[in-house]
Amino acid sequence: MSTEGGKKAVIAALMANVGIAISKFIAFFFTGSSSMLSEAIHSVADSSNQVLLLVGNKRSQKPADEKHPFGYGRRRFVYGFIVAVVLFLIGGLFSLYEGLHKWQRPEPLNDWWIAVLVLVIAIGLEAVSFRTALREANKSRGKRSLANFVKDARQPELPVILLEDLGALVGLVFALIGVGMAVITGDGRWDAVGAMAVGTLLVVIAIFLAMEMATMLVGESALPEEVASIRAALESAPLVERVIHLRTVHVGPDELLVAAKIAISQSETAAGIAAGINEAELALRAAVPTARYVFIEPDLDRAR
Repeated sequence: MSTEGGKKAVIAALMANVGIAISKFIAFFFTGSSSMLSEAIHSVADSSNQVLLLVGNKRSQKPADEKHPFGYGRRRFVYGFIVAVVLFLIGGLFSLYEGLHKWQRPEPLNDWWIAVLVLVIAIGLEAVSFRTALREANKSRGKRSLANFVKDARQPELPVILLEDLGALVGLVFALIGVGMAVITGDGRWDAVGAMAVGTLLVVIAIFLAMEMATMLVGESALPEEVASIRAALESAPLVERVIHLRTVHVGPDELLVAAKIAISQSETAAGIAAGINEAELALRAAVPTARYVFIEPDLDRAR
């Protein structure tokens, strides 16, 4: 997955959400709609999350040092996890609280057409942002479905933006239904239902994101096709009779650590082994450019 593509999607989403948040707060000021307030808070949470993703991307580029010999790439996973927490606490729980509050004390909507107009415009802007994220995802997801792409991704930015934008679109529809029904029926509790629906949606998305970011933080292996390419590249080297063991782990979204034990012939000299390992490493890096740290251990093929 292209990190640059993820950054582009984050910036597009941030620009859209800042404008949307301002318009929603203005609409809430005139209408008093709980759905509109929930959506405004949702947009603030999304904007904060996109800033966090950009900060995490910047801080992850700090060079490796003695304390962190494999670099700071996992900071992007940390910030992705923080995004999920922010979305859960600020977006989801606040919307649920506001919806329950207005359910107990329903109020009529004022100037409802302002809320409807802002929601329709927001749907259009979020659709543009979602299209940008989807276009960047399509460049790298290959034959995977969108759901599998989000699940298998090793870079946090695009999956987060895809889910945020999708959640924003669905949430706007919920808010529009809530406002519309409140106007049609004259019952302000429909507006509260819209706010609670938005809150529930955000909580579900936040929990899913937190689980995905947690697996990245723990350390995920390379994708199956990358593992197959690494194995094939090693076994194509003249020195290597076969790969005995192969372990991979992401030390950052774009950086793999590869550790392999290879079987070699008993007749190899020390100089031949050193040269052969260098050749195998070159083939591996050519096959999988994200293999930043490579450790190859030669051994005899005892199984044979």
